[in-house]
Amino acid sequence: MGYQAVLFDLGGVVLDSPLHTIARYEREHGIPEGFLNRVVRETGPSGAWSRMERGELSGDAFCLEFDRECSARGRLLPAAAVLERIAAEGGPRPAMVEAIRRLRANRLLTAALTNNWRPHQPDDTGQAGDSDRHGLRPLFDHFIESSVVGLRKPDPAIYRLAFAMLGVEPEAIVFLDDIGANLKAARELGVTTIKVVEPEAALRELEALVGFDLL
Repeated sequence: MGYQAVLFDLGGVVLDSPLHTIARYEREHGIPEGFLNRVVRETGPSGAWSRMERGELSGDAFCLEFDRECSARGRLLPAAAVLERIAAEGGPRPAMVEAIRRLRANRLLTAALTNNWRPHQPDDTGQAGDSDRHGLRPLFDHFIESSVVGLRKPDPAIYRLAFAMLGVEPEAIVFLDDIGANLKAARELGVTTIKVVEPEAALRELEALVGFDLL
């Protein structure tokens, strides 16, 4: 059975990595390297970051709770400044956008599978901001957001939701992500995975699997 669908993480895969933005912010402000990610890991599924990505906390409530979690560990970022930097710096990667177009032209299904949060700053019209600020949604057959569906990677339930929405068995899916834990969870369900470190190298791996040029 050939591959029928490709799942893409957004930040760090289709978009520039928010992890790089966070690392720069930490360096610029004298915060120990990896501090933010350590807080996220230590607080786990019940922590503010995970709850925000499941859509359980508004932006203001998240910032309050995450600042408390960070302060309890000796540092204050603050959270609002970090989110603002991530929003400002994470742009689309042209090679990934073109690859998604070529996949669809060759009749493979595509889906975004992203851990994200709902923007809490209003736009110029006074309405809540769009989480898809780069207009990527039309590139995909399905656009699966943790903050909308109430599940986040690496919870197996969000992958099963993606399988159901695509109507494709996991063995016929390739998944690209930049986070090892997210890839491991998908592999355990039968998905073929590609870790994205350098986008071009990842797309070469994907080319070998699907059998046509993406770059």
